[in-house]
Amino acid sequence: MSRPPLPPFTAETAPQKARLAEDAWNSRDPARVALAYTEDTVWRNRSEFLTGREAVTAFLAAKWQREQEYRLIKEVWAFTGERIAVRFAYEWHDACGNWFRSHGNEQWEFNADGLMRRREASINDVPIQPADRKFHWPLGRRPNDHPGLTDLGL
Repeated sequence: MSRPPLPPFTAETAPQKARLAEDAWNSRDPARVALAYTEDTVWRNRSEFLTGREAVTAFLAAKWQREQEYRLIKEVWAFTGERIAVRFAYEWHDACGNWFRSHGNEQWEFNADGLMRRREASINDVPIQPADRKFHWPLGRRPNDHPGLTDLGL
């Protein structure tokens, strides 16, 4: 299975790859998202360590049960060869209605078929008031005309 764009990444293809990842994550469909990873993918997400696409699927299902009304923006920070570094922010609320903006960085490594074989994510959660939210599109894909992280001052 091939997942273009493929490495080596360029100034054109690295942002395309990041946007495809953002779109998939904004679907909040664990099975869809997991297809972007190798069967034996290795992850670090905060303090959790995962191996394999099945573990990723289960992790994401639990994540989106907990992180409701999830909306994400990713932005390329750097790229080289088969690696991309992104920074991201997402907004969500918990079961009690408390809102958060989570900020983080990810390091991605891809195989020749464009599947992610390694993902390292560092994430911090910041409580926000509903009036401080910046991500206001309907659930799903971020519209093309919605500002990115830099334009939002994040």
